[in-house]
Amino acid sequence: RCLLKMVKGNIIVPEDILSFCCNGLQGSTSPPRAREPGEREEAPGAMASPSPARNPTEVQMSQLVLPCHTNHRGELSTGQLLKWIDTAACLSAERHAGCPCVTASMDDIYFEHTISVGQVVNIKAKVNRAFNSSMEVGIQVSYEDLCTGKHCSICKAYATFVAQGPLGSKVRLKPLTPQTEEEKIEYSIAAERRRMRLVHKDTLKDLLTHSPQETELETRDGSGAVPAERTRVESVELVLPPHANHQGNTFGGQIMAWMENVATIAASRLCHAHPTLRAIEMFHFRGPSQVGDRLVLKAIVNNSFKNSMEVGVSAEAYGQEMSVSRRHINSAFMTFVVLDQEGQPRTLPMVAPEPGDGERRYREASARKKIRLDRKYVVSCKQTEVPLSVPWDQSNKVYLSYNNVSALKMLVAKANWALAREKDKVRMYTLEEDKFLSFRIEISVCIPAGRAFSLLSNLRRRHEWDSHYVSAELVQKVDDDDMIYHVVSQKLRNENKPQDFVILASRRKPCSKGDPYVVAFRSVTLPTHPARAEFTRGETLCSGFCIWPESEEMSKVAYYNQAMPGYLNYVTTNVAGLSSDICSTFEACEKFLLKNKDDLISRLQD
Repeated sequence: RCLLKMVKGNIIVPEDILSFCCNGLQGSTSPPRAREPGEREEAPGAMASPSPARNPTEVQMSQLVLPCHTNHRGELSTGQLLKWIDTAACLSAERHAGCPCVTASMDDIYFEHTISVGQVVNIKAKVNRAFNSSMEVGIQVSYEDLCTGKHCSICKAYATFVAQGPLGSKVRLKPLTPQTEEEKIEYSIAAERRRMRLVHKDTLKDLLTHSPQETELETRDGSGAVPAERTRVESVELVLPPHANHQGNTFGGQIMAWMENVATIAASRLCHAHPTLRAIEMFHFRGPSQVGDRLVLKAIVNNSFKNSMEVGVSAEAYGQEMSVSRRHINSAFMTFVVLDQEGQPRTLPMVAPEPGDGERRYREASARKKIRLDRKYVVSCKQTEVPLSVPWDQSNKVYLSYNNVSALKMLVAKANWALAREKDKVRMYTLEEDKFLSFRIEISVCIPAGRAFSLLSNLRRRHEWDSHYVSAELVQKVDDDDMIYHVVSQKLRNENKPQDFVILASRRKPCSKGDPYVVAFRSVTLPTHPARAEFTRGETLCSGFCIWPESEEMSKVAYYNQAMPGYLNYVTTNVAGLSSDICSTFEACEKFLLKNKDDLISRLQD
């Protein structure tokens, strides 16, 4: 049926109505333009070329900060911000899933600035990757000052959502196809972040196992420690319909807001001032709560450091019947500071923990601070800001492995690779970016991808095909996926001594179909292997292999390397065609793979 309407003698045709409906769905409030008398209808395709398609899962939210959203200082309450973050992320997840979703976890959040009343909070959320029944949503938060036009980043967060079918059943999610370079990078690294979440608890246990068990109390400025019991807070909240989603489950953001409230009270009781929340550690929701539940929220200061304190907070739910045992919903750890008039952190009093559980929480808080620093400065910073050789120890092994693999995946996802040389079956590409010249070598080999992965991840066999390697000694087997080698290489041109490296090799099998096998290398430092006079200590920032199966018996093997200054002359000589060393090396690599593809040892390693 055709819909026709007369508006002052002009006709709005069905195409205009359809256009208005579509624009309305996308957030446009502009009415359809009435066609002028005698105006011809534009032919299809006559309009200007459309802008690049937006990610279908992307959600944008803008909120004006009103007095009801702020604390006593006229700054946006962090609890209110967490509610907005969770809402935007949930809408993005449900766009992809096509069904209700619940918050499963939230990664570390670091709040860089506060937001004042009258400013606008802009939140952008989109799904980075979908796994079987869960998905990672990336969230970017910034504020906008309407008077000055200033924009500033507030925080970046990653949340995991689970899709729910009827009666809470799990829903298998459709895969997500990234389009832009940024989306491909986030898609690739999402698998590493997922892996890091799964081992988060084990990391804390390992650190506590290898740390001293004594609880040391200090005094600062001659003052004694404050008993932790004085900071304890307990509060109860009744879950009402406005606190829940359309399925009757309490919003994760609402629970986080209530938890932030009691944690702030506990922190205030220690410092007798108004604290500022700086960070929330990674946490998981252990179960849902529904409308009608009573949520019991408990908080206590676990430990205080010179300029910051950690507050532990938990949420438990129960129904109308008190006889029913409480359900543990969530536990979180929040870091607060107290700012002086100049905006600098003040020195805080020490905490005296209670014997037993209090001392355990005190020690765990110190371990979490160590882990937070590792995670923040190894994982969160840009690749160019990471020191070349990061000291390796038991507490940061997970984050160094993450950084190692994610740096290589970021390099792989870059879009501006240019073919520099092609010799026989070896193709050499280059990428020029800021301070780095990166190169990629590609070959196709008649070998199953898993077998090539097994052979190339063993550095002790690299000298069999790479003439630059003299030897590789396995120094430490961290686990099945991470190993540390001491490598000795040949002398570089114009060098009097051979080079040596201490290299962390991290290997990953595909997370899902279409993912490559990955073997990533980066330099680390070990106290057992300091620089020695007979070698020139070399370093590698990012290098490694990616192996894609092209068929059951064919694989595409690609080697990537961000060339360091000492290696640059060798690379540019090959790029310019003045040398064929790199091509010859990877022709030898192909022969090595073909020779050993049926090797029994390799089969056992696979």
